[in-house]
Amino acid sequence: MIIESLLDTDLYKFTMMQAVLHQFPAAQVEYKFKCRTPGAQLAPYIHEMHDEIRHLCSLRFSEDELAYMGSLRFIKSDFIDFLGLFRLSDKHITLTPLDNGEIDIRVRGPWLHTILFEIPVLAIVSEVFYRHTQPGLDLNEGRRRLDAKIAQLQAPRQPELKIADYGTRRRFSRAWHREVLEILKAGLGTGEGGQLTGTSNVLFAKELGLRPMGTMAHEYLQACQALGPRLRDSQVYGFEKWAQEYRGDLGIALSDVYGMNAFLRDFDMYFCKLFDGARHDSGDPFVWGERMIEHYAANRCDPRTKTIIFSDGLTIPRCIELFERFHGRIQVAFGVGTNLTNDLGPEALQIVLKMVQCNGQPVAKISDTPGKTMVEDEGYLSYLRQVFDLPAPAAPPSGPVIRPPPVMM
Repeated sequence: MIIESLLDTDLYKFTMMQAVLHQFPAAQVEYKFKCRTPGAQLAPYIHEMHDEIRHLCSLRFSEDELAYMGSLRFIKSDFIDFLGLFRLSDKHITLTPLDNGEIDIRVRGPWLHTILFEIPVLAIVSEVFYRHTQPGLDLNEGRRRLDAKIAQLQAPRQPELKIADYGTRRRFSRAWHREVLEILKAGLGTGEGGQLTGTSNVLFAKELGLRPMGTMAHEYLQACQALGPRLRDSQVYGFEKWAQEYRGDLGIALSDVYGMNAFLRDFDMYFCKLFDGARHDSGDPFVWGERMIEHYAANRCDPRTKTIIFSDGLTIPRCIELFERFHGRIQVAFGVGTNLTNDLGPEALQIVLKMVQCNGQPVAKISDTPGKTMVEDEGYLSYLRQVFDLPAPAAPPSGPVIRPPPVMM
């Protein structure tokens, strides 16, 4: 089976889950699946996905896994006790084939009991799809591309450039994901002087002796739209609740739930000093980085003591460009996902499973990259834009869209 451990997910699902247990244990949510890859036919494989998800729902945390989770400094003992009793339930998830060959996946239920569905379900969809559409794919091309990436990172001017793996959800397969991490660990090194800082995947962090990495995701701040006392204050409310939970630990704030302008309005001097840094996940990364440096300076923080993390569709050449722009001015880190775990030749599926409701109310993310915005209630999206004083999205250009050629590795 594809998922054999509940640790085979991203760390931020556990850090958010612990916050949910302590702060929002009664919250009810709904997630919706979306495939952004035009024409991808997933419906023919839905029965196999069903079988994989049923197996996922049979898994429990082992004592060894619980001991590993308990060894992480920010995980509390009562959360470990809860995980010891936890299992996913297939009554909270439905998969429906659509007439156009796509699929609809819905997850509904208590946030505390559904939050762990997202990453393994996406990994299942991805691996099942490639198992059928790319049977017997020669992995040597992937190895060649990975070796080229390592060579680029080891160029003489890049010894301080460090990356982490963020690629669980859209990986080609579990076996390939593990091989990628083994190759990266051997080629880049870890620890002091190494260039691989860790992985978001908790299982592989445990098995390969890597650092597990992650803090919060969009769903956490989206849910605060329904859970906070006032919509306009929902971002501030989310940051304050996070600080209440972690007391200065896990201090990387996500910046693009309402766009950069709204983030900077809310991320005032208090949060600038309290949080260790911020993560970029949409919009122009160079503009974003410059604005973060200016914002820290304006709020009496030395930018060189803060960290910015880039994680939006990165390639190694883009990491190098960003590193050369910002190194020495602010601490810079990179979370590389699909370009590490699904770069073997065939196009990688662009799939997401996003929260669309909390406590019966719509929630949404207003991304700095328009194609990343996902909402079912357009009226709510318009209202959200008004509340946060955000401009309406620009109309799409007329005529043919000219796209740049892909970066060849």
